[in-house]
Amino acid sequence: MSEKKLTFSVTGMSCASCAQSVEKALKNTEAIVEANVNINTEKATVKFKENKISLAEIEKIIIDSGYGTKKDKLELPIKGMSCTACAQAIEKNIKKLDGILEVNINFATEKGHVEYLADLTKKKDIVKAVEEAGYEVESEEISGSEAKAGEENMEMEKARKKLIYAFVLTIPVFILMFGSLLGYSLAVPNFVQALIEAALAFPVVFILGYQTHKGAFNSVKHGGANMDVLITLGTFSAYAYGVSSFFFDLDRFFGLAAGIMAFHLLGKYLESKAKGKASQAIKKLMELGADTARIITAEQEKMIPVEEVEVGDIMLVKPGEKIPTDGQVIGGKSAVDESMATGESMPVKKLEGDEVIGGTINKQGVLKVKASKVGEDTFLSQVIKMVEEAQGSKVPIQAFADKVTSYFVPTVIALAILTFVAWIIVGGTQAITTAVFASIAVLVIACPCALGLATPTALMVGTGKGAENGVLIRDGEAVQTMKDITAVVLDKTGTITKGEAEVTDIIAAGEFDENKVLELAGSAEKSSEHPLAEAIVKKAEAKNIEFMETKDFNAVVGRGIEAVLKDKVILVGNQKFMESKEIDIQELKDKIISLEEEAKTAMIVAYAGQAIGIIAVADTIKKDSVKAIKAFKAMGLKTIMITGDNSRTARAIADQVGIESVISEILPEDKSNEVKKLQSQGEVVAMVGDGINDAPALKQANVGIAIGTGTDIAIESSDLTLVSGELSSVVSGLKLSRYTFATIKQNLFWAFIYNTIAIPIAALGFLNPIIAAGAMTISSISVILNSSRLKNKDISLS
Repeated sequence: MSEKKLTFSVTGMSCASCAQSVEKALKNTEAIVEANVNINTEKATVKFKENKISLAEIEKIIIDSGYGTKKDKLELPIKGMSCTACAQAIEKNIKKLDGILEVNINFATEKGHVEYLADLTKKKDIVKAVEEAGYEVESEEISGSEAKAGEENMEMEKARKKLIYAFVLTIPVFILMFGSLLGYSLAVPNFVQALIEAALAFPVVFILGYQTHKGAFNSVKHGGANMDVLITLGTFSAYAYGVSSFFFDLDRFFGLAAGIMAFHLLGKYLESKAKGKASQAIKKLMELGADTARIITAEQEKMIPVEEVEVGDIMLVKPGEKIPTDGQVIGGKSAVDESMATGESMPVKKLEGDEVIGGTINKQGVLKVKASKVGEDTFLSQVIKMVEEAQGSKVPIQAFADKVTSYFVPTVIALAILTFVAWIIVGGTQAITTAVFASIAVLVIACPCALGLATPTALMVGTGKGAENGVLIRDGEAVQTMKDITAVVLDKTGTITKGEAEVTDIIAAGEFDENKVLELAGSAEKSSEHPLAEAIVKKAEAKNIEFMETKDFNAVVGRGIEAVLKDKVILVGNQKFMESKEIDIQELKDKIISLEEEAKTAMIVAYAGQAIGIIAVADTIKKDSVKAIKAFKAMGLKTIMITGDNSRTARAIADQVGIESVISEILPEDKSNEVKKLQSQGEVVAMVGDGINDAPALKQANVGIAIGTGTDIAIESSDLTLVSGELSSVVSGLKLSRYTFATIKQNLFWAFIYNTIAIPIAALGFLNPIIAAGAMTISSISVILNSSRLKNKDISLS
């Protein structure tokens, strides 16, 4: 049964309770496997069974919950249709795209109507789908969010204007209200002054605050209670109390109602600005891509939008320009600034055959690059998707905060009622003003915004900082798990070492000489893709040795290879392989031991049933491996190396880098069992590997850390992916997770403490509701600003 995972925007949410309402509605749907809704990114990540539920049905669940999605409509005049079957073919092709809600292609009018989620697909994708079906889009008319440049800025400006209007109207009401309380009033009857105050407060509470009241209504309608409910109750109560003053001898609280709403709007505005700063990492990543590409065709060079680049196009990149998309250098040489991907400031040398990443900057020579990945397949697009999914995921501690928040609002409403009743019981009807005052203060001060923002804001900043430094967190849960790691298991090849083997020694036996051993081994290994085989072939090519034809090639995983050469069997492999083939290697054993003690991998070459020599290959240790392993020890972590190499070679490498514990002679498929053994001994394991033959072990570990190389980052089995391929990035990942989780705990502590202290003070009548509204705003902003401090943390290997 096929499952699909999509991330898209949800509109209309104002607090963590809103996100919980949407999430709950989605999770209660049988065909939805997983749902996470993030109030900070205002996005939902949904995994669902494609054959059981459509995206349109998922959108309806969100709408029924009282919220919406960011969607667009597209009208397409289409040429070339000759019958209804043409229209059906176009519809079918468009429906293959992610994010399509509705498609209607009308053969009679030659027009197409498409409704889609703007996050998941773009106008150009839909136009391309029509063209791929064999038809032509004459022109396009588009409406919706994609047509609105800078929509977020427009929303921010709208919020700013709303805020200004609110305070322009609220300040005069304040002056009149407090003047009356102090014995000063306008030279008009009290009734007229009360009408002026009511008239000024009305648009603030009911017009500018409409979205808040709508959110409260939707929340209650769906059986929930969010922070909007508290603000609505507070402002309605204060305004209603003011209206009562027309009929009874009561204080006028119109200014209080307007003040609470004005401070609420101020809080929402400041929050959105602060959240915008917290999420700058994603925006920065989106801005990193090139806008245009210089394409070389048979006739000429031409500049085209980067969206139009296709796989196989040849791009010319001049010094100082961004490389438009992922590709391979086919001409020229240069140094490329890859800091946007790896966090490393030093430019990387690029020669013919090397891979380059879209968005990185060519610093020196002119490069000819053949495009290998475009659109959503590029490195940058994958990083953005990965970071967005991580920001939308949940840390286990958040489940606790969410549970508290879900009970919080009903509890606060109950406390507010209890406060009102208690004051009336203690002071009688004379205390009605204080009762209203105190109960409104309880409602306003206790808004659970800070609680709801505590975890996701820290996760947002943490994952963003990670992405800027080449540490990609796939799942928020890993952030919490990593703080408990006790053991780091490191794969040797490609993790501690570069994985670039080279031949160091050739030892011949019997009547064979070194060149003949290399010729036979090189001919056999020519068909292998193993790194050690490549080293032998490369050495033979450097000596201009001509390879002979082989047949019946067979690779035995973790042992060696065999083939037939001139009607005789040739074997290249380790001791176990030779023993299994009954080859006598007794004369070579001392040489093998000597080589292995030098951290070299000794491969025995046998031909026609006789051992004819040894080829030794060494793998260079990465420059930062020693420092990184030292840092693991300083963090109190047990470090273990795991490898398929024999024990002597493994021990020699381990001694060079300072690792005490070694697990050697392990086949790739057995690595996960070794991780399991460590876990059964009480260790919390982080496994670091290359993500290919280490995938089962990465999955088995408590946290799987995949060493990426350049563009190869889509490693599904890992929780963290390290773009640079350096072991120092593991230290960065561990530091980042510790800092992020510490920030989450700080945020939750201060949010809980704030409410614990503030509610009793408000209930006792010591807190003006206006001050309460301001304090509520400050608590939320302080949580966001505390999370933003993560951006300044040093996660480098120091």
